[in-house]
Amino acid sequence: MSHDQTYEDVTVGETRSFGEYEVTREEILRFAGQYDPQPFHVDEEAAESSMFGGLVASGWHTAAMTMRMLVDGELNESGALGAVGVDELRWPNPVRPGDTLSIETEVLEKEPFREGIGLVHSRTVTTNDDGETVMSMVGRVLFPMG
Repeated sequence: MSHDQTYEDVTVGETRSFGEYEVTREEILRFAGQYDPQPFHVDEEAAESSMFGGLVASGWHTAAMTMRMLVDGELNESGALGAVGVDELRWPNPVRPGDTLSIETEVLEKEPFREGIGLVHSRTVTTNDDGETVMSMVGRVLFPMG
């Protein structure tokens, strides 16, 4: 992908796999302490007796880590203008300290948005190093029309 990529350059059905994000205990505690201070995100003792059986990352933290991988692995090298939303956000499995995350993207569909701009629906699936899905979403990303 290049910075001058246009809506017309995006191919429905295209898939890409990339990213490697190592999740640390310290980052889980820091993010949750600031943004999602529920006991199973910030208190290891409380997390042990929770349904998770140990410390887990906030889903919003998982989304932020996913976004970092998307920017580094795809968006900064594309012609993307930004996004207008996310559909179907899911966190089917928890993220734990020591996990290494990666992502796969698939272009699902595309449609005109407004004059000179197209909308691309792209599914992103984030997995841990055991191959379990920890997050999925459909991004609604804008591209310039050529």
